[in-house]
Amino acid sequence: MADKRDYYEVLGVDKSASQDEIKKAYRKLAKKYHPDLNPGDKAKEAEEKFKEASEAYEVLSDADKKSKYDQFGHAGVDPNFGAGGFGGGYGGFGGGFEDIFDSFFGGGFGGSSRRNSNAPRKGSDIKVIVNLDFKEACFGKEVEVSVNRTERCEECSGTGSAKGTSPVRCGTCGGTGQVTSVQNTPFGAFQSSRPCNACGGKGTRITTPCSKCHGSGEMRKTKKITVKIPAGIDDGQMVSVSGQGNAGKNGGPNGDLLVAVRIKPHDFFTRQGFDVVCDLPITFEEATLGAEVEVPTVDGTVSYEIPEGTQAGTVFRLRGQGITKLHGNGARGDQYVKVNIEIPKNLNDKQKALLKQFADSVTPSNYAKKKKFIDKIKEWMK
Repeated sequence: MADKRDYYEVLGVDKSASQDEIKKAYRKLAKKYHPDLNPGDKAKEAEEKFKEASEAYEVLSDADKKSKYDQFGHAGVDPNFGAGGFGGGYGGFGGGFEDIFDSFFGGGFGGSSRRNSNAPRKGSDIKVIVNLDFKEACFGKEVEVSVNRTERCEECSGTGSAKGTSPVRCGTCGGTGQVTSVQNTPFGAFQSSRPCNACGGKGTRITTPCSKCHGSGEMRKTKKITVKIPAGIDDGQMVSVSGQGNAGKNGGPNGDLLVAVRIKPHDFFTRQGFDVVCDLPITFEEATLGAEVEVPTVDGTVSYEIPEGTQAGTVFRLRGQGITKLHGNGARGDQYVKVNIEIPKNLNDKQKALLKQFADSVTPSNYAKKKKFIDKIKEWMK
């Protein structure tokens, strides 16, 4: 008894811990050290730790035993001292321990909630990538993709058995798909189940395999599939084509085909949601005098009247000239045109003289922003 660790230390909780905290601490340790989860070289050490944690929980989860333990230590709950203890029941734990473990892990030590190997399962999805240019993404496109996928064998209809034969019940597990083993421990006999190795947990065995799929029930084939990419799709978005993935298991549905879209950058259009942004270079005289200019849009070029005195950085909005909105019933975003004024270079002497003559003819009132800035500087320098 002197070698026993403090029960609170075993579970890693304080004496003031609530029942919920004690229960959570035990649950964590029970999962970690359960004999079924620690085979081989770790089994003996895990079994000892599992036993120690279970003993601590049996005491600290019982209000009466916990009170005696808090008052008298191990002596208060040791049966040799007549104070109760672990007599009788499952593995010496009064019967409640198995119920607790069942509520924690669903089905007790035998693992009765294991996945049914014969249940229908959906096939896995297949992912492919398609590349579109900017315009194709704006208006949508049908693309053909090639996928290598598993399909149910046509020869045996996916059973894996040759025509005229059927799978037979597995003699090892008796058709249950599970084999049960019993392990004797200091707590008593622990019963556990695992999938049958002979039949892979199916409960049946194929005695005469299909000559085409060799008993797998499926074959790998390359298929070309036409996929409709919707107008307005953006870079990185995905189109799902139901049922075009890998074949399902045990009669389950096929997986899906997931088509990821990559869009090549455009030379002068950029995208912001469903809006399109475009920089438009214009000349100094067009900005000064105003002009009718050609503006590119995703539909083609349109004429736009640049007003007199347009400043660099001015943004014009073209309503409804953007990208079709996904599931938007034909609604579209807008296009925003940002004006960039190009200053002429490499002027000859005559051009420079004319420009100087022009500069001499203007007054500060022609440059409102510059005049306002100079006035602010003068005010600041006072």
